[in-house]
Parts: sequence; C-alpha cells; structure tokens
Amino acid sequence: MSTLNESEPHSVADDMQTDYVVGQDNIKGQFGPIGFDIHNRVFIVSALASATFIILTLLFPERAESIFQSIVAFSTGTLDWYFMILVDFFILFCLALVVLPYGSVRLGGADARPDHSYLSWFALLFTAGIGIGLLFFGVLEPVYHANVSLPLGIESPFGSNGELNPEAVANASAMGLAGTYLHWGIHGWAVYVVMALGLGLFTYNKGLPFSIRSVFFPILGDRVWGWWGHVIDILAVFSTLFGLATSLGLGAQQANAGMNFVFGMEVNTTTQVIVIVVVTAAALVSVWRGLEGGVKKLSEINMVLAVLFFFFVLFAGPTLLAFTGFWSGLTTYVTEFLPLSAPFGRDDDAYRQAWTIFYWAWWISWAPFVGMFIARVSKGRTVREFILCVLLVPSLFIFIWMGVFGSTALEQLYADPTTSLVKEYVIDNYRPELSLFGMLNELPLTGLMSTLGIILALIFFITSSDSGSLVIDTITAGGKIDAPRPQRMFWAVIEGLIAIVLLIGGGLTALQAGVTATAIPFSIVMLLMCYSIIKALNSELRLIRS
Repeated sequence: MSTLNESEPHSVADDMQTDYVVGQDNIKGQFGPIGFDIHNRVFIVSALASATFIILTLLFPERAESIFQSIVAFSTGTLDWYFMILVDFFILFCLALVVLPYGSVRLGGADARPDHSYLSWFALLFTAGIGIGLLFFGVLEPVYHANVSLPLGIESPFGSNGELNPEAVANASAMGLAGTYLHWGIHGWAVYVVMALGLGLFTYNKGLPFSIRSVFFPILGDRVWGWWGHVIDILAVFSTLFGLATSLGLGAQQANAGMNFVFGMEVNTTTQVIVIVVVTAAALVSVWRGLEGGVKKLSEINMVLAVLFFFFVLFAGPTLLAFTGFWSGLTTYVTEFLPLSAPFGRDDDAYRQAWTIFYWAWWISWAPFVGMFIARVSKGRTVREFILCVLLVPSLFIFIWMGVFGSTALEQLYADPTTSLVKEYVIDNYRPELSLFGMLNELPLTGLMSTLGIILALIFFITSSDSGSLVIDTITAGGKIDAPRPQRMFWAVIEGLIAIVLLIGGGLTALQAGVTATAIPFSIVMLLMCYSIIKALNSELRLIRS
C-alpha cells in the first residue's frame, strides 16, 4: 500500500502547490512511558468536546434523551427532503464524472498502476463499508418493509382481518427487498465515492497530506492549514465517532439479544454496556498488535466465518426461493429506483423518514472512515473505473446477502405466520436485534449458528473500533499514519464510551440522533468537496493536455 513521504514538503508541478509538511503543527513528546504526536488544536478540541459530551450525558440522561428525540424528529421530519436531494445529487455527480472526459484521469497520475489486483481490490472494497449492518438488518429490513413500513404505499400482505392476502405477498416481498437494497446500494456508496475520490486526487495527484482538509485546498488555499482546516477535520472526527458509535451500539444490542436467545442472558442496557466494555478491551489488544497482527487477521477470520454463515443459510433454507427472491427484489429495485429515490409526492413517511433518512445520515457519518480506507487501496485506478467499481461491486455483494437472508425469513413468515418468530420479533413485538435469531430458529443447528452469529457480530464490533480509531488518529495527528499506538487506543476507548452513553441516554433513538446531528454539518462539507474535486480534475486534464 503506497504512503506519502512525510519528511519532505509536498509540492506539485501545477497550480496547487504548498510548502506544508505533514505533522509540522504537531506536538511531540513523552508523558511517562506514553509517547504522543498530535495535532494540538484538532486533537485537543476533539478530545475535550468528546469528554464533555460523555460527562454531560451521564450526568443528565433524561435531558439528553429529550434532546436526542428532538434531533431525530427535526432531522427526519423537517430535513428529509434535504438528505434525499443531497444523496441523489451525489449519484448524479458520480455518473457525470464517468461519462465526461474526467473519467480518464488516473489516481496517482498517468504512469500510476494499481497496488492491488481486481480480486484483492474487490475484497477490500467489500470489507470497507460492511459491518454489523449485514447481521442486524439482513433479516429485519426485508420483513419490516414488506409488512409494516410498506415503501411507496404497497398493499400489506395481511388483510384487514389479519389473514394473508396471496395476491399481495409476492409484490410486498419484492418491494421489501427493493426497499432494503435502496438503503444498502449505490446511493450510500456514492457518498463514499465522493469522499474517497477527493482524498485520492489530492493525495496521489496533488501531493497533499492524506487528510480531509487537503480536499479544500482549491477553495481555501494555504488557509486550509489554519482554523478553517481545523474545523473541517474536527467535524470529520465527530462524524466518524458518532457513526461508529451507532454501529457499536447496534452490535452490542444484537450480541446481547443473541446471548439471550441462546443462553438465556437478560436483555438490558447494563448487559449491553458490559458487552461494549469487553469488546472495547479486545479492540485495544488488536490496536496494540498493529494493522498486520490485529485488525487484518481478525478481518480475515471474519470473512471466512461470514462466507460459511452465508452458505449455511443459503443451503439449509429454501435455496431456490432465496435466489428467486434475490432476483425479484433486484428487478424491482431497478424498476422502482426513481420513485424510491424521489423526495417529494410520497405518502410512505414510515419508510422514507424513519428509515431512508437515517441511512443517508449514517452513510455520511461513515464517509470519512470508509472514504479514507477506500482511497488508500485505490491508487492507480482511473476515475471511471474507480467510480463504477465502488458503486456496483460492493452493492451487488450486499444485495446477494440481503436477498438470501431476507427471502429466507419472508418464506418462513408467510409459510406459517402463527408460529413464526420472525413475525413475532419484527411485526408483532418489535425487537429488531432478535430478527436474525428468529430466522435461524427455523433452520437446522440453531444453537450453533446463533452462536456463530454472535461471534460474527463481536468480531465486526472489534474490527470497526480498531479501524475507526486508526482513521480518527490519522486525522487528529495532522495526517500522520504512523502516530504512537496509545493515541489509537485512546480513540478506541472514546468510541466505546460514546456508544455506552448513547445507549444510556435513549437507546436506538439516541444512536440515530448522534448520527443525524453530525451528518447535518458534515453534509455541507461534502457538498463543497464536489466543487474541489471538479477543480482538481480540471487541473489534471490541463496537465495531461499540456
């Protein structure tokens, strides 16, 4: 993986030149046995603000819960049109870059070649933006959308008398999967493309530090190394922190639910806090072992277990119906793509506001984290190749997973609604964290596979915390990627603490509030980023033609 030479000034032979040296504003030193190398303003402001949030939420949980509820109501009820237009714009922006001459620009310059084969690159892209969501939402969303939220006002499979309506079952199942694909498909990956493309262009082509503030050099010039840049990086830190905290909170809820399902362990906030503490401790060990000995090995183990888990569900369940459901959902997703993406003229608020807007905010919050990772593994790709692959390849993998898990659960539900645990956990007595285990209950080896599901959730938890702390540490170390390990460990602890206080301060509502609150300001940053990307691409085309 290519990295920048951090000992020399970054300069280029075009109109974007700077004498800035990575880490030049950092404070280096030793605090007892602990070394540190931090960007004093970004690190200190981010750390103090995080600590203040944690303390105030713990001291005033009821007040915090009220504030969280207000944030969610405002974001989903008032700004729903904004988030939908914004993410639709990101898709159009990406497609425009593909068809325009900009698509021929290569990340790293005309002579750059990819660091990874297609197979390795696709595997890295898949793991980049996939976490606990596959397990938490793979069963929940298709079933919920097909029977409760009803995208685009489709007819419920259960009639007014509670009896199944055979004519509505096929349509609802297809639309439930299509609605799920919307949230996990190219809309979200377009958000990642914008972030990763900006970082790739300004790092590899313009020689600027591997930092989000670098993308704004065309707008701010050398002022980007001052307080304007500090604000951008601090927003990125909080966006990443709360996006990760949401994933960690959901992971703790699902792990706790699985332990209840398999071992009878009580489901409550205290248990979930213990889960977060234990897994954060494991993440600290992973951080200490480093990228090669820690998160990389865990990721490899997780990929193998996830593949085995997927094929078990595929072949132990209704295999043909699972493939049929996946394809039906995919074709419906394509045909209903525009109506599902439309921000106006709809009456499906339960779907659009409660689900889609939360997802768009969540993807934006994860953009600094995933975007930096994608940029680091994509040097040497053309802009056209980069955009098409990042939009389509991970989306297809996710569609297959969600299609198989969702179709299996829907088949169980409609085959016997009176005894289906999926119906009980998703429709009758909404317990989203148990939806996966309700589906596994109808398959062979329920206890073993449920235990495997818990293990997968916990490893996703650890790798997300480890990788996220690396990204946050890079930002707060002024773009350095080799800062002392204790700094990464510090941010892993902060992530865990924020997840804990959000659970204490309101559970799922608080997790949603944390995401949307940080996504609102950072969405503006990403809009401005599109302008900088165009400026950089114009500069590259001039260099190619000169």
